Amino acid sequence: MRTPRVLLAAALVTAGVVVGIPTASHAATSYYVSPSGSDSAAGSSSAPFKTIAKAQTVAVAGDTVYFRAGTYSYTTATTSCSATTSVVDAITLSKSGSSGSPISYVNYPGEKVLFDFSGMTGVNCRIKGFDVTGSYLYLRGFEISGVRQNNSDNHESWGVWISGSNNTFEKLNTHNNMGPGVFIAKGGNNLVLNSDSHDNYDPYSSNGAGENGDGFGAHIAAGYSGNVFRGCRAWWNSDDGFDLINAYSSVTIENSWSWRNGYLPQTTTAAGNGAGFKMGGYGGVYVSGGVKHTVRQSVAFLNRSQGFYANHHTVANDYFNNTSYSNGVDYDMLGINSSGAAVGLGTLKNNIAYGGTLTADMSGTSASFNSWNLSVTMSDAQFQSVSTDGWNVSRQSDGSLPVLTSLHLASGSTLIDKGTNVGLSYSGSAPDLGAFETS
Repeated sequence: MRTPRVLLAAALVTAGVVVGIPTASHAATSYYVSPSGSDSAAGSSSAPFKTIAKAQTVAVAGDTVYFRAGTYSYTTATTSCSATTSVVDAITLSKSGSSGSPISYVNYPGEKVLFDFSGMTGVNCRIKGFDVTGSYLYLRGFEISGVRQNNSDNHESWGVWISGSNNTFEKLNTHNNMGPGVFIAKGGNNLVLNSDSHDNYDPYSSNGAGENGDGFGAHIAAGYSGNVFRGCRAWWNSDDGFDLINAYSSVTIENSWSWRNGYLPQTTTAAGNGAGFKMGGYGGVYVSGGVKHTVRQSVAFLNRSQGFYANHHTVANDYFNNTSYSNGVDYDMLGINSSGAAVGLGTLKNNIAYGGTLTADMSGTSASFNSWNLSVTMSDAQFQSVSTDGWNVSRQSDGSLPVLTSLHLASGSTLIDKGTNVGLSYSGSAPDLGAFETS
């Protein structure tokens, strides 16, 4: 597993001083923000600022801004709407840190911090809750909710929009936004770590209600490598869990879970496309600049349409050690070739498909060592449990995914040691099939 760019030691609270954020080459300063603070205050623990905008004006590379518990409510944007199709920000993070010395915006340890944008009812254009244009920034421990659509002239709004580079977003909980929770548009080497995005629904999108309410999106311009989603969960989003359509730079998704997407949140009423992991594509047409994406050690279940979907992609993506359970289609490798014809595209190894329609559009793929092309019998008995409940329980204290038994292999499973080496760590004589390696 790759080491996160920003390593945080366990935070300690001693005599009112918090340590544990990375040190910098200069004498790093800590600032504090509170809903009850004042932007004319000193920004200290006893006299905190009120807004993140004020904190940004004083923070420099290596500094840390701590947010105390409470709700940070927004009713206006940083600029006015020049037209109903304009895009405005509620929060703009444009000041950059530096390599090894990020500017850190984090919740005070153990405290719940909510950024609520539901009050922006008078902003008659598209809205970005957080617009992160800066680089070498670290955001941790924020709940982000309520980003609105206030007309039907546009597609989605966004919870977090990213166009900077070398940023880390950890322990975010983005939900009930009228568009994707977290969206990477540009920039390289961004890491979205141990974050959740759920119950996002875009009722007023001009191309149809629910068509753009993704959990995580990465529609990245060409020339920006190294963007990673790791340890993330997406559920009950009206469109897709993870959506990489129109991404011209490679994206990696690993150790992530996606379920019940494609429905109105908390219902079984069909809404948008409904893929757990939509792994690319360029609007159903062939483009010469297509890139390979990777999804590995990830789980999709009960998504309305597909668990893992190539979505007319133009090159073969890598699908390694994933588990797909009871989706509309577990693995649909529908690609497109240079002549515009449909073709199966993908390299699939060590994957499990169980329940629902197992595969579609596989002709032309490179698929081996998967449950459907090995001499194994699939049944509930292969797993410790096939329960689809409880996947959204609280994370572990360090933010990592909860430890479950669901869709983990049973001790006597014939799927153990049935895989082939794809460069991921494993125990035993060979890798197991699926997302969870047995000890």
